Amino acid sequence: MKSTAIFPGSFDPVTLGHVDILKRSCRLFSEIILLIGNNITKNTMFSLNDRMEMCREAVASVKTSCKISVESFQGLTTDFARKCGAGAIIRGVRTFADFEYEMQIAAVNRRLNPEVETIFLACGDEFACVSSSAVRELAKFGADLSGYVPECVIKKVKNL
Repeated sequence: MKSTAIFPGSFDPVTLGHVDILKRSCRLFSEIILLIGNNITKNTMFSLNDRMEMCREAVASVKTSCKISVESFQGLTTDFARKCGAGAIIRGVRTFADFEYEMQIAAVNRRLNPEVETIFLACGDEFACVSSSAVRELAKFGADLSGYVPECVIKKVKNL
C-alpha cells in the first residue's frame, strides 16, 4: 500500500512524538502531507506561520525516501484528502482515550469520504506522555523541553 497519506493536526507545537509517527508512516506510504489545521477559533501558542516553519524544519531531519511536505488547510480534512488524492489519514494515539476520540472522528470522516481510510499508529513508549498541550504547559514555566520537542521548537519557545 504505497500512496499518499495526510497526517493532520494543529502541531502547536510539533513534538518528537509527531516526528516519530511521521517516520514510521513513511514505511507505509510513498508520500505524506503533514497538514496543519488553521482553525481561527482555536487559541494557539504559535502562529500558523511559526507552526509551518517549525514543522518544515522538523521534517527536514527525517531521513527517508518518502516524499514529505507541509501544508495548511482550513476546512474538513476529508475535503483536503479529496483535493490532493490522498487515500489515508494518519492518526497517532497514546491512550485509550485518544483512541476513543479518534475512532469517532474516523467514523465521521468515513461517512464524509468513504475513499479515505484512517490509519492509527500507537506512539512509541518513550512518547506516551508527550503532547502539544503538555509541552505548552511546560514552556509557560520555563521547563527543559529537550526530549519532548525538536530543537527548532526549543529555539522558538526561547524567543517568545
